[in-house]
Amino acid sequence: MESLFSSDPVIIGVGNTILSDDGLGVHAAMLLKLDSRVPPGIMVLDGGTMGPELASYASNATRVLLLDAMNSGSAPGTLARMTGRDLLAAKLGSSVHQLGLVDLIAALFLMSTQSQDIVVLGIQPANTDWGTVLSPQVEAALGDLVDAAVAQLQLWNEVPHTVAENRTASRPPMQTQNRRAGESPEKGAA
Repeated sequence: MESLFSSDPVIIGVGNTILSDDGLGVHAAMLLKLDSRVPPGIMVLDGGTMGPELASYASNATRVLLLDAMNSGSAPGTLARMTGRDLLAAKLGSSVHQLGLVDLIAALFLMSTQSQDIVVLGIQPANTDWGTVLSPQVEAALGDLVDAAVAQLQLWNEVPHTVAENRTASRPPMQTQNRRAGESPEKGAA
């Protein structure tokens, strides 16, 4: 079956699954691997705690979607979105891992032979202490993160690469959906 997507997106979920909510990117990647809305052929990776070394898996992709816990300053369970350039522009970024994710994005910009559209989707964690289960707030929002990832894939499919780059470059540095898990999304959010 031919892919419905015109680009070659790579999805990477990052995080440490023994630090509770910190591992939500990995949990989201695992769910996306099983999601029938993600067409065959789209690479979905469990990036775990790897950093810049993940760049080799995505350096030739025109579009990269990173999933991670993000300190957006919002209530736990709140979904957030940033572009790769916006995260690089932030002093330490909004990822829980901060420099690791920023280093990965910087490596992608350096290694890629073409322009890349990099998007980071995440959820505000409630707990990043030792533990192998997600907090109730983040567990409840995990489906929203998966839905936002699928929506991003659909957006990339609808918009040619050069247009998508200009569109994401014009967004403000942080696009946070001010909603908690279970609340209905605003039209056009993701």
